[in-house]
Amino acid sequence: MNTVKGGVCAAKGFRASGIHCGIRNNRTKKDLSLIVSDVPASACAVYTTNLVKGAPLIVTREHISDGRAQAIICNSGNANTCNANGIEIAREMSELCARALGIRPSDVVVASTGVIGQPLNIEPIKNGIPELVRRLSYDASGDAAQGIMTTDTVKKEVAVEFSLGGKTCRIGGIAKGSGMIHPDMATMLVFITTDTAVSGAMLQKALSCDIKNTFNMVSVDGDTSTNDMVTVLANGMAENAEITEENEDFKVFMKALNTVTVSLCRMIAGDGEGATKLLECKVSGAKDKETAKLVAKSVICSSLLKAAMFGADANWGRVLCAIGYSKADVDINKIDVSFKSPKGEISVCKNGSGVDFSEEKAKEILLEKEIEILVDLNGGEACSTAWGCDLTYDYVKINGDYRT
Repeated sequence: MNTVKGGVCAAKGFRASGIHCGIRNNRTKKDLSLIVSDVPASACAVYTTNLVKGAPLIVTREHISDGRAQAIICNSGNANTCNANGIEIAREMSELCARALGIRPSDVVVASTGVIGQPLNIEPIKNGIPELVRRLSYDASGDAAQGIMTTDTVKKEVAVEFSLGGKTCRIGGIAKGSGMIHPDMATMLVFITTDTAVSGAMLQKALSCDIKNTFNMVSVDGDTSTNDMVTVLANGMAENAEITEENEDFKVFMKALNTVTVSLCRMIAGDGEGATKLLECKVSGAKDKETAKLVAKSVICSSLLKAAMFGADANWGRVLCAIGYSKADVDINKIDVSFKSPKGEISVCKNGSGVDFSEEKAKEILLEKEIEILVDLNGGEACSTAWGCDLTYDYVKINGDYRT
């Protein structure tokens, strides 16, 4: 398993582009992206669990009900959610895109992200699609990644290469996500492409299984958005034997997918709105997987702990507090907690009680950009990891005037 360059263009037969079409007032920011496979592909997706769903998700669900797609179009700056004509606009987006590409509208995944509740004008998109198609390139993943960003401060893309039956396969992805991020699938926009030959049914099984331990374990602010989804296209151009069952090839593919999704999870958490630190809570010693996940998510979602991490304050009591209200079945008197970063590791709690430690050393550890919160429940063999970020003054600044 090797990391390679290229993002969503790393796999054979995928082109991408990103432009500014005029949805956003800032002309320096791209606001329309396109990803296209040279051939029809297997397709699957998972969607936000928010009862309020953006119109693009409803249209996309219809389009990929047959397990096939060939293109993804996404705009930023406007979520096309809670609009009376939202469905019509989403369908028109896919129709305009399909016409320009010479494919069926039902083979287009459509997505939007941005402000909720404001009408989306189709004209900038209609006028921009010809240029968007002209700019399609086998090395423009970065442009597509920029076109889907909202409050993100960095583009997020990754790709890996692996082998199946002697055939070289690649899988890559781009993502956006900075605010309205919470572990309740999905919590961001993620587009993944692969040249692996895999059936639609197995692709859906792989993604649905993977998100339980990746995207469902990310939290920035506790808000689950209305437009979020993770989509995968697999065009089979690597020419491996098609994966149609849970065999060894499927396991290798799952590992490759997980490598990509974990990397994107870390990028999203580390780029949380106003964040200065990536937090990674690793829970071990749980009696079962669900207990480990409950604890990890509760800790990473704690606003008080997130604020303490911003201040580099080793307030480990907030970790136990979060575990205590997680509703996980644990023995509080057996819990060990420590903090870890590139500056070292320090134990702060043993058997549910505080231990003597150097506040100076703890602060040195917690001043780093990436912090691990290590929790050992000492009650079994199961483990889990969740990702988040610190809570800063800038989070309020960003969201205080997000719409205006």
